[in-house]
Amino acid sequence: MRHFNVKGLVLSAVTGFTALIFCAQPAAAVTGSGGGDYPSGEEVFQLTAQQTQGTFVDVDGSSGPSLGDEFVVSGNLLRGSTTVGTYSEICTLTRTAPADEFDLQCAADLALPQGQLTLQGGFTVTSAGPGDIDLAITGGTRRYRTAHGTVHGVATSSTETRLTVHLIR
Repeated sequence: MRHFNVKGLVLSAVTGFTALIFCAQPAAAVTGSGGGDYPSGEEVFQLTAQQTQGTFVDVDGSSGPSLGDEFVVSGNLLRGSTTVGTYSEICTLTRTAPADEFDLQCAADLALPQGQLTLQGGFTVTSAGPGDIDLAITGGTRRYRTAHGTVHGVATSSTETRLTVHLIR
């Protein structure tokens, strides 16, 4: 198995997973009417996740990825150049493969002015990176207490990710 920079690759992959913000009136929102590509009541909008902290927890001291290794990441949620919230997440390595790839299972908490939102899901990381990431919105508090939907993330750099949010309340 070739060794690759697990810490850098995974922190970049985890950044691709994270961070979305749910503002009361998102400027880029498109509300579905049920007749088009989006279901009735779905809001679709884009945001930027900016990682500010991250660490790799190697549970067995090996040089490569191993089951149980964790990645802890946090950062800011941006709308344009304005910070509108924060996020934190923990990802656990759940599968390794001989071809320089592994799977992560992640859970995130997004702290927003109008409540918290939770995300969860898994994805595969290869030596080429994580690719696009799709995760489930699993719930929330206050304004987001009935939230569900999906988030699609595309890494635009090693510390920023463009998110397309499909929010259903």
